[in-house]
Amino acid sequence: MTDPRDLAQRIDADLRECSVPGLAEQERAYLKSELEHYGVPVPMVRSVVKRTLRGAGMDRAGVTALAVELWAVPVHERRTAAAEVLVASTGLLGSDDVPLLERLIRESRTWALVDVLAGSALGPLLERDPSLGGTLDRWAADPDFWIRRSVLLAHLEALRAGGGDFDRFGRYADGMLEEREFFIRKAIGWVLRDTSRRRPELVFDWILPRASRASGLTVREAVKRLSAEQREAVLAAR
Repeated sequence: MTDPRDLAQRIDADLRECSVPGLAEQERAYLKSELEHYGVPVPMVRSVVKRTLRGAGMDRAGVTALAVELWAVPVHERRTAAAEVLVASTGLLGSDDVPLLERLIRESRTWALVDVLAGSALGPLLERDPSLGGTLDRWAADPDFWIRRSVLLAHLEALRAGGGDFDRFGRYADGMLEEREFFIRKAIGWVLRDTSRRRPELVFDWILPRASRASGLTVREAVKRLSAEQREAVLAAR
């Protein structure tokens, strides 16, 4: 197995080579970021990570060590690469890695990192190990809204695909429905919208009796893929 520190240095060098002139300043302003930015588009970051991991022979310990090594330097693209390392290696991760994911989510302070860690790294773990629901119960009451947002987005990919535990998501969403935080309101609507791709009736039945409590943002997102009649009914209920 290649030394994670060597891999991190290789990834860093490749990211610097992929930087796009002017993009770093644009990204930093858009994300209101306090991190250094190289100015590398996300697809290029993913490509660098996949190329580096190919043939590296990484086990679970190596993967988590590489992610920690990349994350340790406050550069946005390095932290994006750390998240993508974990996403690319979700099959190696287990419930013992949830504390690491929690730490990274708490330190992210931006949707650009939180959403990847919660939706594409934590989500598959939850699908394989439903006992992690106890951890999410704790997170759902956490004062950090990024942690609460992660509780919602951990259900996104499975529900979008037509599986997942909608009842659990619905319980969390119901408890956060009247929050004023934009990123919570948006996440509830986002998960409902993507769930309705395959199960519009499920989403309609959930949102209709709650429409008067939900924010306009949540409702607008939730009804996007519903039928015209369903949309009208939900909007009238507001």
